[in-house]
Amino acid sequence: MRGQCRGTFAFQPTRHTARVRVRRSRPATLDAGPEARPARPRDPQEERDALLAYAFRALGQRALSAAELRTRLERRSENPDLIEEVLKRVQELGYQNDAQVARSEGARRGVGSMRVRQTLKRRGVQDDLIQEVVEARDPDREHAEVLTLLERRWSSLARKRDPQASAFAFLARRGYTGNVIWPALREFMAGRPVEEPGDEPDWPEED
Repeated sequence: MRGQCRGTFAFQPTRHTARVRVRRSRPATLDAGPEARPARPRDPQEERDALLAYAFRALGQRALSAAELRTRLERRSENPDLIEEVLKRVQELGYQNDAQVARSEGARRGVGSMRVRQTLKRRGVQDDLIQEVVEARDPDREHAEVLTLLERRWSSLARKRDPQASAFAFLARRGYTGNVIWPALREFMAGRPVEEPGDEPDWPEED
């Protein structure tokens, strides 16, 4: 009897296993949700609103010149008329102004006029506005800034083979011109003890 039962036994699937098999064989397309449907193209008004919203977000992160903002908008749209419309709109609302960008750059401390000029040129600001901002910088303020920088950095500059030349190069890299650096460097060195009498720096002739 035991051998007969063992030979006649057969597995009978339950409802549960049948359901599992049906679920596994269900086509994947039946599970696709609304996300799989192609997006509806934007109409012109929706495209304008989206580009304008992006412009506001970009300007909210940092002040941008018109050239910088235009470059960003061109990455979002291939419609030049729409780009100009959005740019004009944010300017009308006061969110973008190259004069404000230039004045903010011109007010930076710790950098000279040459750095200001180069930065604004790179950012696409017009030459006449750059010149206006550079000419408005206070020479006395730049002189004081150079003295402050020399005081802060002299401990490391003094270890160089030629401290004065190193100081000049350091200040020039920050955008200060020679007619600002040399007077400040003379004043700074005059107030310091001479380590080796008779070994005075070879100052250039003033213009």
